[in-house]
Amino acid sequence: MIDFEQFKKYSRPGPRYTSYPTAVEFSEAFGYEDYIAKLHEQQSSTPLSLYFHLPFCRSACYFCGCNVVFTAKEEKKERYIDYLLRELQILARHVDTSRPVVQLHFGGGTPTFFSGSQLATIIDGIRAIFGNWREDAEISCEIDPRFLSRDQMEVLARGGFNRVSFGVQDFDPRVQQAIHRIQSFEETARAVELAREYGMESVNIDLIYGLPFQTLESFHRTLERTLTLDPDRLAVFNYAHVPWLKKTMRKIDETTLPAPQEKLAILKHTIDFFTTHGYKMVGMDHFAKPDDELFRAIEKGELHRNFQGYTTKGGADLIGVGLTSIGAGRDYYAQNFKEMERYEAAIDQGRLPYHRGILLDRDDQIRKAVIMELMANFKLDIPKIEERFGIDFASYFRDALEELREFEEEGLVEIDRERILVSETGMLLIRNIAMPFDAYMKRHLNKKLFSKTV
Repeated sequence: MIDFEQFKKYSRPGPRYTSYPTAVEFSEAFGYEDYIAKLHEQQSSTPLSLYFHLPFCRSACYFCGCNVVFTAKEEKKERYIDYLLRELQILARHVDTSRPVVQLHFGGGTPTFFSGSQLATIIDGIRAIFGNWREDAEISCEIDPRFLSRDQMEVLARGGFNRVSFGVQDFDPRVQQAIHRIQSFEETARAVELAREYGMESVNIDLIYGLPFQTLESFHRTLERTLTLDPDRLAVFNYAHVPWLKKTMRKIDETTLPAPQEKLAILKHTIDFFTTHGYKMVGMDHFAKPDDELFRAIEKGELHRNFQGYTTKGGADLIGVGLTSIGAGRDYYAQNFKEMERYEAAIDQGRLPYHRGILLDRDDQIRKAVIMELMANFKLDIPKIEERFGIDFASYFRDALEELREFEEEGLVEIDRERILVSETGMLLIRNIAMPFDAYMKRHLNKKLFSKTV
C-alpha cells in the first residue's frame, strides 16, 4: 500500500491536459472569422486528424462527463446525420480536402447507438469529402458493447475502421448498479470476439477507478476478467466527480466513493498488474502490448497527446465535426456549439457551427510543448525545448522549477540541466507535476473547474 499520508497534499483539483491551454480558457474572443482564417492558413502538406462527435445515448450513465443527448427517437438521429453531412460540405469550402487523413475517430455519446445503415451513410459522406485516407491511418470508433450488432461491425470494417474501443468501466454488478450501466461480462466478450472476427487491428478496453463501491479487491477481479479478453490496449481513467458540472453525477451517493488512499492503491495495483502481465504503461492512464505502436512510440519518446488520448500521429491538424466537437491547429483550439439549436442554426445559415476557442500566443505554445511532452513521455529534453523556442529554460521557467523542488526532494522527479525525468511513483502524480508549468492555474485556485488529481 502506498503511504497516502506522504501524498495527500497533492490531492487537489487539476486539469487532465488533453489540451493546453485547457478548454476553460476558450472564449468567443477568438471569433468566427479568426477561425476561418486559421483554416485557410493551414498547409496542404500537413495531414488531417478528423473527430466526429455522435452525441446520442439511450440513457444516462451516471459517471459520464461527456456531452450527450438522450433520446430513443430515430428521427433525431436521422436529422443529426443530415446536419453533420451539411457541416462537411461547408467545411470543404475552407479546408483542402485532398490532404491526407492520418487519423479519424467516432466519439460519443454512443456511436453504435446509430444503426449499421446510419453509420454507413456517415462514413460514405465523409469519404465523399475527405477521400485521401492514408494506408497507415488510425481509424477508430468508441463502442458500447450493449449496442453492437454484426451488421454495425461489418459496416465499420468495410468503411476502413481498424481500431475499436469498448467501454467497460467495471464488471462488478454492485458498481454497475450504482453507475446505472448494467453490462455483463458475456456481452463484452461477444463484442470483443466480433471485433477480432472482422479484423480490427487494435482492441482497447476502457476502465474507470474511483467509482462507487469499488475496493482494491473488487477492482482486482475486474482486472483479471479484463485480461482474459486479451486487449491490445487499455485505458484506466480516474473517475472525475464533478456534480456541479454534470447533473447526472448528483445521482451518485458520494459516501460510496472510495477514499483517495483507496483510489491511489487501486491505481498502483493496476499499474503493477498490467505491467507484470506484459503491458507497458503509456502516458498517464493507458497501457499497451509490446508490439503496439504506442509502446514503440514511448520507447522512442515520440508519443503525442490530444483530445482522443495518446497517439503516434503527431503534427496533424485536428478538425472537430459535430455538436460540441473540438479542433486544434498549431496555434489555436476551436470548439463547436454545445446546444443543438445553435448548432443547427449556424449550418442553416451556411456557416460552420463554430462557437469559441483560443489563439495560442508564444508563451502558450512553449508551455504546451513542455506540458504535453511530460504528459505523454514522462520526461523532457530541455535542450530540445531551448533550441525549438530560443529560450533559456532555467530562466524562463524559474518559478516552475522552484515549485518542482519539493517533488524532486520526494523522489518524484529528477531534474538537471539536460532533462526532467519523472519517476515511477511520480507517474501517479503526473498532472500535479505538469501543473507548475501552467500559467493559468493561479486564476482558478478557488473555482470548481477540475476534478481532483488523486
